[in-house]
Amino acid sequence: MDKNLKEEKLTGLVKFTPPLYRQRYQFVKDLVDKYKPKKVADLGCADCTLLCMLKFCSCIEVLAGIDICGSVMKDKMHRLSPLPVDYLQPRERSLTVTLHHGSVAHKDPCMLGFDLVTCLELIEHLDESELKKFPEVVFGFMAPSRVVISTPNSEFNPLLPGVKLFRNPDHKFEWTQLQFQSWALENARCYGYSVEFTGVGHPPRGMENVGFCTQIGVFVKKCPETCASTQSEKPTEAVYKTVFEAVYPSLKDEKYLQKAVVREVIFTAQIIKQSLLNCLMSEHREYNDPTERKSKFQPSMNCFSEDLGKLVVEKGMESFVSGNVVYIPLATIFSFPRVNRLCGTFEKLRQLVAGQVTLSSDGSAVMLSTEHEDR
Repeated sequence: MDKNLKEEKLTGLVKFTPPLYRQRYQFVKDLVDKYKPKKVADLGCADCTLLCMLKFCSCIEVLAGIDICGSVMKDKMHRLSPLPVDYLQPRERSLTVTLHHGSVAHKDPCMLGFDLVTCLELIEHLDESELKKFPEVVFGFMAPSRVVISTPNSEFNPLLPGVKLFRNPDHKFEWTQLQFQSWALENARCYGYSVEFTGVGHPPRGMENVGFCTQIGVFVKKCPETCASTQSEKPTEAVYKTVFEAVYPSLKDEKYLQKAVVREVIFTAQIIKQSLLNCLMSEHREYNDPTERKSKFQPSMNCFSEDLGKLVVEKGMESFVSGNVVYIPLATIFSFPRVNRLCGTFEKLRQLVAGQVTLSSDGSAVMLSTEHEDR
């Protein structure tokens, strides 16, 4: 049975809302939202639930998970693959997700360079020899800017129905608040970290002295700028087996950027065209002369939505109709925030749309047909 489901059964009568494991994941998510790490590793990732949550954080460019149980990862790793919507709406930043089969008691160079490392409900599953190696691997070798470690608080166990010794039969130990804090403070001192203690799962009113159901230590590297030089001095051989890797489409890739820009240019041009034609039809009705046609049109504020009108008029750019073709200047389209943000420069816009949309002979305007408007 999944360890989170086991925990839900144990804590059911205490009524944690949301469930305790979700509170732990949300704690990490809030930390990511606050500090914007680019590279995050989850040690003991199990069914990859936390990684699935973090892949939606736009600041993250590298996500990695490690677990000693390869079968659990393989059963759930498909959830980390890109979805069709990820190709339709690519991320602005690149994202690579990898899963590794191995022990957190071993060093592997693939785990260097991370900003944040999470170890949720992991250390209590380590035997004595693994627990002894763990601090050197995480704090000494990996040396990330931040580490989050959570573990059960044994002082809370008497409040959990059915718990006699440990909450999970695979636990090798469960610590009191003092035991966890002593271990954390000693390792923080040894490896140059500060540590703050908190937790999730509040005790019942009047029993605050037992502490949180899950106790959490947040470690912060005191001199993060020295991490790179420290890591480079510790070469080691690869020991982990990579069982999964996914590279998400992003606007950093030229082909996805081009598709996004072309889609946005066409969408914007269609809006301008429709506004222009609607305005022309309105003026024709006003003059009650259906034979009158303007070969050139200077847009005015009331022909467009307020924001569209401001952009077109302030830039002094003309969209016009000639025969059955509407001409929308690229410069007008570039004025729209989304297009501007995607391209950065007008020359980049011209480069990306060349050959992808129909342009005027001098390449200065997008050409759209009006024919379907009369159908």
